[in-house]
Amino acid sequence: MELVGVLLLGLVLGALVGWTLGRSNAVTSASAADPAVLEARHQAVVAQLRQEEAEARAEVSRELAAAEASIAGLQDALEQARREALQRAESDRAENKVLQQLAPISENLRAMQKTVVDLESQRNQQHGVLAQELKVTRETAERSKLAAETLASALRNNSVRGVYGETQLKSLVESAGLLRRVDFSTQESIEAESGARRPDMVINLPGGKQYAVDAKVPYSAFIEANRPDISEEHRAQHLVQHARQVKGHVDALASKQYWSGLAASPEFTVAFIPNESILNAALDADPGLMEHAFAKGVLLATPTNLWAILKTVAFTWQQEVLTEDAKNLFDLGKVLYARLSKLAEHAEKLRRSIESTVTSYNSFASSLEQRVLVTARKLDQVDETKIIASPRVIDAQTKPLTQEEFIAFQDLERPELDFTVDAEIVDDGRQTG
Repeated sequence: MELVGVLLLGLVLGALVGWTLGRSNAVTSASAADPAVLEARHQAVVAQLRQEEAEARAEVSRELAAAEASIAGLQDALEQARREALQRAESDRAENKVLQQLAPISENLRAMQKTVVDLESQRNQQHGVLAQELKVTRETAERSKLAAETLASALRNNSVRGVYGETQLKSLVESAGLLRRVDFSTQESIEAESGARRPDMVINLPGGKQYAVDAKVPYSAFIEANRPDISEEHRAQHLVQHARQVKGHVDALASKQYWSGLAASPEFTVAFIPNESILNAALDADPGLMEHAFAKGVLLATPTNLWAILKTVAFTWQQEVLTEDAKNLFDLGKVLYARLSKLAEHAEKLRRSIESTVTSYNSFASSLEQRVLVTARKLDQVDETKIIASPRVIDAQTKPLTQEEFIAFQDLERPELDFTVDAEIVDDGRQTG
């Protein structure tokens, strides 16, 4: 910056000196004859030049100061711009770093946003489905209420109650795995000590045993007790009446003595009650009802405990079938063992016959070779090229059956065998085989 100021000052001084010299030459040429005048003029010119130089120096100083100020301002602006550029670069690097660090979070946020959108869509769909299901549930509840009212009205009839109980009992028995007319029978007439009877169902047990099941139960008072427009006092009265009706039903079943008309039955009758609440209501009103029924030989059974009993009966029948199948397999095994023994006897006879045939053939071959061919060759000495070949002896031996099962026919009365071969079984095998 100082070099620039010096150059500017030199230019100004050069211009002033040139102008002064030009003017001095003009004056000199005009007044060369008067030295005093020339000196005065010279002094005036010098003074003027010095004044102009001072003014030029002042102007240059002002311009130099302005230039220096401008340059300083430019330097400050440049430094500020550089700092701002560095700050922007640093800010960009920090921002990029933050963006890189936030990239997984951004991905998670986008995934979460998509999940939220999907969940909202599913919620709307489920809301629609739930609304439809609630509508169906309300309609079903209305139909169930109507059906319950219709059923309650119908069950006030004794015959309808009987059919309803029998239907429930049949469904329960079949769900336990029992087969009709095999494991149980319905409406079978029997001759009991109390006269001709017809229990609703007879359950058959393995070994020819049976027990009777009755599906009729009184619950008209129970229906009245559950009416919505009844007071608690009247409800309690109807429940007490319901317990008396069930107790009377137990006494009536006990008097029929179904077990006396069955081939082999324990001395009890199952009273099937198709609804848990019917029995619970009676027991609440009369806690001694169950003991009274046991004493009378009547078993009060709801679907829960009767199903367990029937399932046990079905399992017993399955085990009975398995036992019968095992016995049949054992009998078939005995027959098969006997027939295999007879087959082994035939195989041994065949082996001995084959060995006898081989022995006879070998004797024949030996006699033919040692006796017949020797004489025959003497007759054929005219043409020695025609030689009768000697027969080959069979060296192979038959392999006997050595397993215990195949030699059992030799001694079928051995003590280690648990049975003997029945001739009828063997003959039957010959006929069927």
